[in-house]
Amino acid sequence: MSDQFEFPPFYSFPPFFTIQPNLTTREKQLGLWRELILGYHTNLKIKSLIVHDCPLWKNNAIGRELSHEDIKKVMIDFVKSGHGEWVDDANTRCRILWRKPEQLASDIYEWAEKNGYINSVCTVFELHSGEDVNGMSFEGADEELLRRALSILEKGGSCTIFKGDTSYEDGIKFF
Repeated sequence: MSDQFEFPPFYSFPPFFTIQPNLTTREKQLGLWRELILGYHTNLKIKSLIVHDCPLWKNNAIGRELSHEDIKKVMIDFVKSGHGEWVDDANTRCRILWRKPEQLASDIYEWAEKNGYINSVCTVFELHSGEDVNGMSFEGADEELLRRALSILEKGGSCTIFKGDTSYEDGIKFF
């Protein structure tokens, strides 16, 4: 992935930075915020969003920024969508789920099939950072999210997880 992010055209539209009162317009606007947050963090491989320190809330080029109240609305909607989850009780840090665990589980199993890992073993490290995963949706993913996806596969009988000396040395055998 690129180490730069190309902002979509709607990011330069001043009303985007004020949550709209009309329900239909607001729903569309919140959908665009979800798309922006997810796209930005996925593209740059950023695993969490620090609410008070997120550069997305302010567009200096047009002199607009989201109010604190509107940031809360955007983040509540983002977490409700299933692409984020609060890491702390104060709701100041949000884990970004580049892909939902079920989607990630499907991606991992598809990768295992395409790369000959059925009835073979690989490590969590290989899934996270191995050469075979370049460009995959789970490359560099948050370890907890990766483990949740593997747990889904294990519960479904598609793999078994073996404990290693460290968490990254844990093995996965796909069936």
